[in-house]
Amino acid sequence: MKLPDLKGEKLGVCVSGGLDSKTVARKLVDLGIEAHCFCADLAQGDEENIQSVAERMAPCGVETEIVDLRNEMAAACFDMIRAQAMYDGGYWNSTGIARAITVKGLLPAMRAKGCTVLAHGATGRGNDQMRFERYTNALDPQMKVYAPWRDPEMLREFPGRKEMAAYLQKQGIEAFPGGKKRYSTDANLAGLSYEAEDLESLETGCLIVKPQMGLWPQNASDTPEDFSVRFAKGDAVEINGKQMKPLAAMQAANMIGGRNGIGFKNALENRIIGTKSRGVYESPGLELLAYCLRQVYMATMDRQCTALFGQLSHLVAQQVYDGRYFDPTTTAALAAINSMAQHAAGTIKVKLYKGNIFFESLTDCPASLYNEADASMEASAGLNPVSSQGFAEIQGVEARAMAKGGQIRGS
Repeated sequence: MKLPDLKGEKLGVCVSGGLDSKTVARKLVDLGIEAHCFCADLAQGDEENIQSVAERMAPCGVETEIVDLRNEMAAACFDMIRAQAMYDGGYWNSTGIARAITVKGLLPAMRAKGCTVLAHGATGRGNDQMRFERYTNALDPQMKVYAPWRDPEMLREFPGRKEMAAYLQKQGIEAFPGGKKRYSTDANLAGLSYEAEDLESLETGCLIVKPQMGLWPQNASDTPEDFSVRFAKGDAVEINGKQMKPLAAMQAANMIGGRNGIGFKNALENRIIGTKSRGVYESPGLELLAYCLRQVYMATMDRQCTALFGQLSHLVAQQVYDGRYFDPTTTAALAAINSMAQHAAGTIKVKLYKGNIFFESLTDCPASLYNEADASMEASAGLNPVSSQGFAEIQGVEARAMAKGGQIRGS
């Protein structure tokens, strides 16, 4: 859709309260297009008071509804942890999962206001435009989508932040474009992404980023911190001896992991549209809880289960990145992962030290397949070493046959 197509439509505009949001909202008002603004509360750490978004948008002549999606975001974080769903470079796709929760959560509010078009402020060069559009199409096929930063008319009038700021200031609306930014940020409960501007150069180090969820490892405490978490069916239900629901558990893990420098990743990722993008990512809570759950998985999954889990984990990460979190493929993969996680119960204790997580112990894990006696190098009541003779002989039959057939490389 382009600006002329919006006449007679009622727009639901996804906003964050920043320069782009203000520019789009005010432009729609100036053109006489009915617009209602919506902001998702995803427990984003860069907003001290999420209600301030509505206050910042008000001078543009629009009302903004804040939709509380914190519990939904926490549940999605637990899905990511259970699936160990990391994307290129091993980073947690915090932005990708947030778009799924945002669109699903805002669409009902938009429909309640009679909106016929969802408008988003994602750039025409990135992933989020595809995610916003695909989720809208999948969850509400009747809802149209307007992408202002793919509209030639909007791009001609507002080629950059300077033009946006000048437009708003001319109308008496506060705008802080600042000087040249070093990077842009996007935050939610799952983590915080830093990209664009100076970070687009591969000659720029990741340490230019000023963390907002924690500290760089070198600035963390010189004293290791003890951390424990109890899992039930793959979900963290207790942290440091205190029972917690998903939202509280994520917030606690973010705080504890953050102050110990946990969860930083630098990634040069493959975008949906085929280009590459460089980003720095900060996800202390996901990294910490996922590491601990992996220790339980290693104890409770057999060899075949571990192999299948790895394939499904990669699939879920790809699906979330591509804007397919609610697709049948993702649903099936998560169902299989949840089945495997039924046995993932136990208490993990670790030490946190300057960006590192050190295993201390695994206890209360009834489904553990590990038997010290079987694995021992010493005399024990476990597996009789002599029993392995037959298995070795069976393996040898195939090896000798392949050698005789000239199929062994280097022989």
